[in-house]
Amino acid sequence: MTLAQASPADVRRGVEIAVRSLRRSVADGRCVLHDVSFSVRPGEVVAIVGGSGAGKTSLLEALAGVRPADSGSVFFDGSDLAANLDAFRGVLGYVPQDDIIHAELPLQRTLHYAARLRLPSSTSRSEIGSAVARVLRELDLADRAEVRVGALSGGQRKRASIAVELLTDPHVFFLDEPTSGLDPSTGAELLRVLRTLADRGATVVFTTHAVQDLARCDRVVFLARDGYLTFHGTPAEAMTYFEVERVEQIYERLAESTPEEWGRRFADTVPPEDEQISNASMTAARRRGASFGRQWLVLSQRTFETLARNRLTLAILIGSPVMVVAMFAVLFRPNAFDRVHPSPNAMVMIGFWIAFGAFFFGLTYGLLQVVSERAIIRRENLVGQRLSAYLLSKVTVLIPFLLLVVVLMLAVLRGLNRLPAGSSTTYLSLGALLVLESAAALTLGLLASAAVSHPSQATLALPMLCFPAVLFSGAILPVHVMAAAGAAISTAIPVRWAFEGIGHALGAREILLHGNSPLGRPLIQSYGNAGTASTGTYLAYLGLFAAVFFAGAWGVLVRGCRRNTR
Repeated sequence: MTLAQASPADVRRGVEIAVRSLRRSVADGRCVLHDVSFSVRPGEVVAIVGGSGAGKTSLLEALAGVRPADSGSVFFDGSDLAANLDAFRGVLGYVPQDDIIHAELPLQRTLHYAARLRLPSSTSRSEIGSAVARVLRELDLADRAEVRVGALSGGQRKRASIAVELLTDPHVFFLDEPTSGLDPSTGAELLRVLRTLADRGATVVFTTHAVQDLARCDRVVFLARDGYLTFHGTPAEAMTYFEVERVEQIYERLAESTPEEWGRRFADTVPPEDEQISNASMTAARRRGASFGRQWLVLSQRTFETLARNRLTLAILIGSPVMVVAMFAVLFRPNAFDRVHPSPNAMVMIGFWIAFGAFFFGLTYGLLQVVSERAIIRRENLVGQRLSAYLLSKVTVLIPFLLLVVVLMLAVLRGLNRLPAGSSTTYLSLGALLVLESAAALTLGLLASAAVSHPSQATLALPMLCFPAVLFSGAILPVHVMAAAGAAISTAIPVRWAFEGIGHALGAREILLHGNSPLGRPLIQSYGNAGTASTGTYLAYLGLFAAVFFAGAWGVLVRGCRRNTR
C-alpha cells in the first residue's frame, strides 16, 4: 500500500491545534513572537510563511513543543500541550532543518535502528521489519534502501527524515523548511507527499519562504518581521486580503507598512477567539517506547555500526595509537627500569608518557561524539530516548577500543624492554589503571563535547584540556613543590593519579632506592610521597573521575534538552 492508495479504513484523525496568544523573546530581549493566535483543523496542510526574521521557526518549535513560547498556550484536541507533552510524544512528528539521521548508515539500517528505539520493547523483529518496509514504500524510497544516507539526494534525505517520523504513525507533523535547498521539481514532489499524508488524516504544519509551496496548502499563516501575525486563511483569501494578484506580491505589500501596523490591522478583522477551550479527551493515548535496556543495546549497536562503516574514522581510531606507540618505542632506550643500573629520568618520562597517552586517546575519542549528533540527540530525546542510555552506549563501544590501545602499548613496550619484567598481577594492575584513566578521559571528552555547540569548538578544546594534564600531572614538576593553587588543581587531573599509580605498580621507588644510579635517591626526595598509596587507591580515584565526568556530561545534555523545550 502506498500513501496515494490508502483506503478509508487506513485514514486516521489528525490533531486539532488551537494557538492562543503565543509570545516569545530571545536572549537580547527582542520579541520574536507577538501574541500569535490561530487554529488548525485536523487533516489540514498549513504553511507558516514569512521573510527572514519573521519568527517562522520559533512559532513551529512552540507548536511542536520543542521550545515552548514564554507565554500563551498551544492546545492539541483541547488539551494543553505543555502539560501533556509526554502523552503526545508518540503521535507527534517533528523534522527540523538539520538532518536527524546518521549519514554513514544505509537508509534501511537507519530506519531499523529508529524503529527499535521508538517502538515498544515488545515489538517483534518481524513487526519492525514490516514498519520499515512500509515507510520505505510510502515515501517511494524502497529502491534506495541499501544506499548510504549521505549518498542520497537532498530530496531523498528529506523524505528519509520524514520516514523516521512515520515509523510511529504520528497524527501531527511539523517540518521546518522541508523544501529549502531543493530544486522546484523535488520540492513539489515533497509537498505532494505531505499533501497525501494529510489526505490520510494527519495534520501537517511546515515553514517555508517559497511561494510555490503554497499550492497544495489548505491554509497559510503569514508572519511579518518579529513575529507579527498578519494573516491566517486560505491562499485565495490571502490574495484577496492583501489585494494582490500573485502570492509573491504579498511580500511587497508587507513592506508598505510596519510589522506592528500589519499585525494590528489583521487583529481588527478577526473576531475575538473563544477562550473556552474544550476539555475533550485526547485522541492520542500514551505510547510506551523502548525500555532503558533496549535503548542502550540498540544505541550501542548503532554507534558501533556507524564507526565500523566510516573507514576513515576507524583508521584514525586504530592507526593513531599504533603510530604513537611506535614513537614511544623509538624515543625511549631499553633497560630504563634495570634494577642494578636504572635510568631515573627515563623511568619518570616513560611512566608519564604512558599515562598521558592513555588520557589523550580517551579524550580524543570522546570529543566529537556528542556535538556531531546534537540535532539527532534532541529529536530522539523529544520522543523519549534516555540521555543516560545514549551516553552509556558511547562508553560501551569506545572502551574496548581504548582497552586495545592499552594492551598494545604495554605489550609493545614490554616486548622491546622499555618496561620491566613483572608478574601478571603487575601488568593487570597497570592495565586497570590505564583503562580507568582512559575511561575518565573519554567521559571528560563526552562532557566537553556536550558543552560545545560546534565540532570546531570541540577541536579547540583539545589543547585546553591537554595542557593542564601535562603541567599539573606531577611528572614535570612534582606536586609538593607546586604553588598551592597548582597543587589543588593537580588533585583534579586524572593523569597525576595514573602517573603515580604506574610508578607504584612498577615498584619505581624500590628501583630508585636500591639501584646504583646516583640520581635515584635525590629523585625520590624531589617527588616526595608520590606513588606511596596503594594501587586500589589510585584505581578508586580514577573510577571516581570517570563517574563524575559521566554524570557531568549527562547533566549538560539534560540541561541543553530542557532549555531546548522551554
